[in-house]
Parts: sequence; structure tokens; C-alpha cells
Amino acid sequence: MNQKKKQWLLLATALICIFHFVPMYILTSTSFKKESDLSSKWAFPDYLYLDNFKNAWEQVNLGTAFINNIIITVVSVLFVLVIGALASYPLARYQTKLNKFMYLLFVSALIVPPLTILVPLYQFIVDLGGLNSYWAIIALHVTFNLPITIFLYTGFISTIPRELDEAAMIDGASKIGLFFRIILPLLKPVTVTVIILTGVFIWNDYQFSVFFLQSSEKATITVALSTFFSMFNNNIGWVAAGSLMAMLPITILYLFLQRYFIQGLSSGAVKD
Repeated sequence: MNQKKKQWLLLATALICIFHFVPMYILTSTSFKKESDLSSKWAFPDYLYLDNFKNAWEQVNLGTAFINNIIITVVSVLFVLVIGALASYPLARYQTKLNKFMYLLFVSALIVPPLTILVPLYQFIVDLGGLNSYWAIIALHVTFNLPITIFLYTGFISTIPRELDEAAMIDGASKIGLFFRIILPLLKPVTVTVIILTGVFIWNDYQFSVFFLQSSEKATITVALSTFFSMFNNNIGWVAAGSLMAMLPITILYLFLQRYFIQGLSSGAVKD
């Protein structure tokens, strides 16, 4: 790569960083300002007003919403990981017509927007008595996150040499033992990728939560914040503080796992 291309690449990178940094800066600045502070949104306060965070936490019951989010996200991601990994291994290793058809079926589901089937899906959940229940929203998240999970796991497993399977089988390992003892430990990069992708989607989900978790006791953070905007839109500091708290857990998770993210994403998209 010549010097001119490097300069253009650095410029593009800088512009992208600024594009993402500016909203974050304004959000952070606003969350620490008093309601009476009429200074420019670009000016960071020379004081820290923490009452915005306290009021945001108490007024819309963010504590309960955080607990709901944690339960739904953690359980959903665990199911997605287990089911996705177990389903992907035979799809990657045994290229039968049925397996190829099932793989294409899962991948084709990626292009189906969930909102297009929301009405029949809502009626189905109502008939099952799943409104305002953890199991229904978890089942929905698992269902709609399995296609991308299977796509990534199948591609990643396809890059693992088959000689490892043969060696383990010669040593007397069963297929289940082979998967859990040999294959599963090698899936760390793509597993981290799946955790981040599905975790962010589920944590930030609004479209399912607003319809299927209508009770205030089961409301997630996004639903709580949506009521927050309608109730306290005259106090933007509270809204900003609530939004900042909502994004912190998933941001911290990404910072801890980011070094595996790109490796798993790129490997999972390559197939033999």
C-alpha cells in the first residue's frame, strides 16, 4: 500500500471515529448537566451533576428493567450458543443433501425481517399464553438469532481440519465426546463473536419487547426508556443519563471480548 492510500485510509478512519464519537460526547455531556444549565450542548460541564443518574434510575424503575434484561439476554445467548454449536457441527462435517438444504434454509432466514411476521407471531404467542413471560421472549430471541449463529459456527467449523476428528475417533472418542472435547474448545473466537452479535441485539431489542412484555414488571430497558422519553422529555438530562446507563453493560462486554470478535467473524464467513 503506497503512502497516498495510507493517508486516505487514515482520513476515512478518522472521519468514522468522529462520526461515532460526536453523539457519544453529546450524550455524556448532557447526562452530567443540571436542568438549569442552558450552555451549548457542545460544552462539557465543569462540574459533575450525578442526580440525573439517580432520578433516571428511580423514576422509571430501571433497576427492575436491568434485571429483566440480564435474565433475558443471558438465558437467550446460552440457548443460542448451545443449540447453534450442536446444530452446526453436523452441517459442517456431513455434506449430505439434507444437511445442505437445512443450511440453506437457515441462511435464507437471515433475509426475513421479523416485523413482517409480527402480527401472526403475536397471535401465536397470545394463544400459547406467553404474553409478559420470560419463556416466550427468550424463545423468540433464540429463534431469530439461530440463523446467523449457525451461519458463523458452520463456516468456522469448516475451517477446522478433519484430521482432528479422525484422530479422536481412532483414540475411541464418541461423536459427542469428539465435539465437546476437541471441537468446542476451538470455537472460542466465533463463540465470542456470537455472544457479542446476539447479546447486543437482544439487549437492545425493542420490537419484540414492546409487544410481548407489556407489563411494567417485565419491561426491558428499551421499553422503560421509551416511556422515559414520553414522561420526561422536558428534562433531557434524565433521558441522557438513563440512555448512558443502558449502554454501559454491553459496551463493557464488548471491550473485554473485542480481540476475539474480528477473528471469529472473519473465520466464520469462510468456508472450504
